[in-house]
Amino acid sequence: MDNQEQKHKRRPRYKGTHPRNYKEKYKELQPEKYADTIEKVIQKGSTPAGMHISICVREILDFLEIKQGQRGLDATLGYGGHTLEMLKCLEHEGHIYALDVDPIESAKTKERLENLGYGPDILTVKLLNFANVDQIASEAGLFDFVLADLGVSSMQIDNPERGFSYKTDGPLDLRMNPEKGITAAERLRTIDVQELEGMLTENADEPYAALIAEAVVTEIQKGREIAATKDLRDIIAQTLDFLPAAEKKEAVKKSCQRTFQALRIDVNSEFEVLYEFLDKLPHILAPGGRAAILTFHSGEDRLVKKSFKQYQREGLYSEIAKDVIRPSAEECARNSRARSTKMRWAVRSNM
Repeated sequence: MDNQEQKHKRRPRYKGTHPRNYKEKYKELQPEKYADTIEKVIQKGSTPAGMHISICVREILDFLEIKQGQRGLDATLGYGGHTLEMLKCLEHEGHIYALDVDPIESAKTKERLENLGYGPDILTVKLLNFANVDQIASEAGLFDFVLADLGVSSMQIDNPERGFSYKTDGPLDLRMNPEKGITAAERLRTIDVQELEGMLTENADEPYAALIAEAVVTEIQKGREIAATKDLRDIIAQTLDFLPAAEKKEAVKKSCQRTFQALRIDVNSEFEVLYEFLDKLPHILAPGGRAAILTFHSGEDRLVKKSFKQYQREGLYSEIAKDVIRPSAEECARNSRARSTKMRWAVRSNM
C-alpha cells in the first residue's frame, strides 16, 4: 500500500436518525452520488443542503422563447439551474454568458455544468457583479435574452459559515462575495440608531424598526460584540418579548427574517447594484431582445416595475409585463422558497 495514500475519513456522526447540522448532511451534499436522497428531500417540499431549486423555470423559458444560435446572459448564475435549462434550449448552437460575484459557488457551478457537457464553447462564466453588464456586452455583443434572478441562493442561505440565516449559528457575515467588503458584524459596529432604523424600514419594511435599532445600538455601546447570527437573533427576541405569547414566536421569526434581509441588502449594496443593472439593461439587449427578472421582496419589485415603465415610455421597451407572474401553487408546495417570487419581463424595441 502506498504510504502517501490518505486514510479513509469517517462520515460525520450525528444524534438521532437524521442529520440536522449542515455538514452532517453528507448525502445531500453529494447529489451526484445520492440522487434518491435528493429526490426524497425535494418531495417533502425542502431544499437539499448545498443545492438550489430554480424557480419559475417554465414561465421563464416560455417568455424568453430561446432559439438555436442565440446569445444570452444569465446575470445571476447561482447554482446554475436556470442556466442549464437555457443551455438546453440552444441545442449546442449559440452562447450563454453567466455572471456571479460569489467565487465559492460560481466555481462549483461552472465545474458542474462542464461535467454535463457545457464547456467554454457554449458557456462563459465570469466573476463579475451584474451591475457591470455593459462590460460583458462590450465583449460579447448585444443579447437576445437576459435573465436576472435576484434571490439569494439556497446554498448560501443554508451554509452556516456564510451567516445568511438567523436559523443557524454562524458568523454574522452576509456578504455575497466573502473576499470583498465588510461583514454585517463590522457594519453594525459603527452604525447609529437613526441609520439602522432607516435601513430596517427601507430595506425590509420592518414594523419594529425603531425598537430593534435602539436595542442593537444600545448593546453595542455597552461593549457587546454582535459577531454571530445567534447574537443578533437573541437581541431581536429580547426586544419583542413584550408581545403576547400567542403572537410572539411568529413575530420574532418574521422580524429576524426582515432584519437579516435588510443587513444583507446594505452590506452588498443590492439596491444600488439593481439600479445600475436596470439602467443598463435596455442598452445591452438586441432589437426584440427579451429580459426576465425574478424578485423576492417588494423593494426589488418596485424598482423593476418603475424602470420597465420608464423605459417603455421612452420607447426603449416595446412591451412590458402588465402584471407580475407568480409560480404555480404546485411549485410553491414543492419548493416553499418560491412563495414570495414575482417575475416581470420586458421586450426591447426595434428602434
